[in-house]
Amino acid sequence: MGTILLLIIYLAFISLGLPDSLLGASWPVMRPDLEAPIGMAGLLSMTVTVGTIVSSLVSGAVVSRFGTGSVTLASCIMTAGALLGFSYAPSIVWLIVCAIPLGLGGGAVDAGLNHYVAARYKAHHMSWLHCFWGIGATAGPNDYGRVLVWEFFMERRVSRRSRNSVCVSYFAFHNAPVMGASSRETRRRTSGGGAVA
Repeated sequence: MGTILLLIIYLAFISLGLPDSLLGASWPVMRPDLEAPIGMAGLLSMTVTVGTIVSSLVSGAVVSRFGTGSVTLASCIMTAGALLGFSYAPSIVWLIVCAIPLGLGGGAVDAGLNHYVAARYKAHHMSWLHCFWGIGATAGPNDYGRVLVWEFFMERRVSRRSRNSVCVSYFAFHNAPVMGASSRETRRRTSGGGAVA
């Protein structure tokens, strides 16, 4: 079960990296429709970053109170909702509003899963975790380009990155009890040590 859960966490980090590099690729396409100035991309980016920092700072207390599984589930739902909101946003104000839960959800998932892997697995898994984030960040603009081509030819509005986030929320929902149980187990044996291979 530990290996399957680790693979799901790796997939979560791919999904976590997908939206991180999309603003630069999507802004030239979004900006004319929103009639927004070029500089608004910086405000959006700062809003997401501030949300990520705030949720990372409070994630320790939140994870210890609710457990990694519950926090991951709630954060994935926030992130998926924010990305869906980005897909349908009619104005720059809606984008800024959606950037808040995107940053808060992304920061909580990042900090919570980092802590979970660091406490239960060997150190090299942390490197792999961030490698998978890099795969997501690299694939994000390419994925978005495919969505643009698809929308151009099929005239659809739902983006693939939103569907990816919904899939991660689904996996987190089904694995929240497993992560919560593992979190309680780790708290019981904090002084015992021993990492999973």
